[in-house]
Amino acid sequence: MRNLFIVLIISLLYIPKVVSQINCSRYYPLEEGTSFEYTSTNKKGKIESTANYMVSKVSNSANTTVAEMTINLSDKKGKEIIQSSYNITCTGSGVKIDFQSLMAGDMIKQYHEMDIDVALTGTDIELPNELSIGQELTNANVTMNISMAGMNMKTIVNMINRKVEKKENITTISGSYECFVIYSENESQVMGIKRTYPSRLWLTEGIGMVKQESYKSNGDLISTTTLTKFNK
Repeated sequence: MRNLFIVLIISLLYIPKVVSQINCSRYYPLEEGTSFEYTSTNKKGKIESTANYMVSKVSNSANTTVAEMTINLSDKKGKEIIQSSYNITCTGSGVKIDFQSLMAGDMIKQYHEMDIDVALTGTDIELPNELSIGQELTNANVTMNISMAGMNMKTIVNMINRKVEKKENITTISGSYECFVIYSENESQVMGIKRTYPSRLWLTEGIGMVKQESYKSNGDLISTTTLTKFNK
């Protein structure tokens, strides 16, 4: 379960944190009902999980848009693992994700049913509308404190060294895209044990994430997440 927490948090840092109004974000479209399917495979190309995202609600006030995204995560056999939702805020300059909202709804309910208390804190992850090769992006982090049966466990995930590496054309099962490639390092600390996992994100205008790869510290591939369906 501990490994699932880490994978989920890292995934939420990458997979569409959509936007809303026209021109609110250059990279993430938002219309209620817009849906995305992402399939994750291991280093051998075997399916590990599938995540379905949908823009379920959009609200606007002044120059700010708040969007609710629902997520259904299933394992390689198609069995649902987690169903939850989270909110993001979008302004004319880009998007910001509130980490306080990443573990809401059914996920928190499951923890309470197991007599587990969860507290989540962190800093927003930002993605500006204007990207350029060589650009450095702000770091982000999330801390999750879990209390159960008198025991406490802290998980920290820091997203550091974020930068726009290059532009690249890629083709996936869902189509061909021109993408910015964003590199970052995901540093996880669980019960005092620290590990660093570099990653790359392929981001295209009008859709968002097309592909994401995670690596070991030595550069060996761990997993790949690819956009397999997109409906707007």
